[in-house]
Amino acid sequence: MTPTVEQQAIIEAALTTPDSLLINALAGAAKTTTLDMICRALPPQPILSLAFNKRIAEEMVKRLPGHVAAHTMNSIGHRVWSAAIGRRLVVNKDKSYDFLKAHIEELPRAQRREAQETFSETLAAIRQAKIQGYVPPSIGKPGLISDADFYAGLDDEAPEHIVNSVLCASIRAAYEGAIDFDDQIYMSVLFGGTFPRYPLVMVDEAQDLSGINHAMLEKLAQGSRLIAVGDPHQSIYAFRGAVVNSMVRLREKFNMKEMTLSISFRCPRTVVQRAQRRVPFMQWAEWAIEGLVADRSPFHGKDIIDGSAIICRNNAPLFSLALRLVRSGRGVRLVGTDLGPALVRALKKLGPEEMEQAHLLDSIDAWEADMIVRGKAPAAIHDKGECFRVFAKFGKTLGESVAYAEALFKQSGPIHLLSGHKAKGLEWDTVYYLDPWRIPSKYARTDDELQQEANIDYVITTRAKKELFLVNLEDFR
Repeated sequence: MTPTVEQQAIIEAALTTPDSLLINALAGAAKTTTLDMICRALPPQPILSLAFNKRIAEEMVKRLPGHVAAHTMNSIGHRVWSAAIGRRLVVNKDKSYDFLKAHIEELPRAQRREAQETFSETLAAIRQAKIQGYVPPSIGKPGLISDADFYAGLDDEAPEHIVNSVLCASIRAAYEGAIDFDDQIYMSVLFGGTFPRYPLVMVDEAQDLSGINHAMLEKLAQGSRLIAVGDPHQSIYAFRGAVVNSMVRLREKFNMKEMTLSISFRCPRTVVQRAQRRVPFMQWAEWAIEGLVADRSPFHGKDIIDGSAIICRNNAPLFSLALRLVRSGRGVRLVGTDLGPALVRALKKLGPEEMEQAHLLDSIDAWEADMIVRGKAPAAIHDKGECFRVFAKFGKTLGESVAYAEALFKQSGPIHLLSGHKAKGLEWDTVYYLDPWRIPSKYARTDDELQQEANIDYVITTRAKKELFLVNLEDFR
């Protein structure tokens, strides 16, 4: 591949200057190819390439030269912590769940019920603690965030004493070699270990780094040259711990020179034109097809193309459309449905199986109101309540509604349905953008929240390689 003008400028900067580089790579802008070009242009030297997940790390191993070591932060943290304690580590992905469950079972009966009612919120807070680098005060070791700031930043109220107790137990167990995936980074960064050194460190998806990721990168890149690649306009994971303005933080910490990859090799011209509403300097390749961006009203199940994706800001419209497609004889697959099992469990708790639809809908209204009164995050509660209502309206009883939900989450058909957050990093020839009017969310208030919403619209738009159809659930026939 002949480098573009932008790629050539980046390669020249890598070759002729000692600068650390911050590369703003827009959607589909060949960032991995550019990193490969840099590695092959530089004189052979040990290079560490940090990938966002295992799948990307494996792809990097295949594509990058042999002198480049491609790893995830988790894999590095695992080795560092194992060496630090001199033990073989045993990974249990359900470690925090198991520890929390055991802790609650030991509580007095009067406290146990309340703790069980907030189980999911407490479990989420424990994970956030590790992602943000929070350490309970009783440990006597500083973390990355203070006690007050951590608990003030949680969307849901989790019992502080339970979170701290479970975290302390988890930390003690990690010294015995029992860890989960979050511990691989949390323990190695905050509790000791010797990190490997490379003359050059490269990191991908820089816009999505969490607080603990930044702390690990500082250890890995200390005294090294850093080349970071990311797209600030694809920063959409603040809700799960990603640092807002992550790339700005990197630029200031490492005194990096900013450069740009603005040409999308994925998107056709019409899709780029729509994306330019968010990123005006985005360009299409010279050979890019015209493509198509169009409203489809009404739209019919029989017209949806196999192998295409239907993407929405919220889950409830996806569930509703998926059920309608199945009813019309189309095969669907809900992508990234980690929400499914938890949703089914919560749905079952709303009443007995024989509860009729009208009473179930009343029960959902009461549940939603109670959650709001108890200070739960309105956006998350409303979205969950809407998901409940989707299944409630398809069944005559709660039992039937649960059966519809369980059956839907087991479907594996050729039409993919997923949220904008789950769609990041993926692409399809044809994309149906469901209910674009849902962006921005009515619950987005601050500038940072509104920026995240605009970024989700950009992410959904730029998944399309040929066609982008804007559709509304109410227009489905």
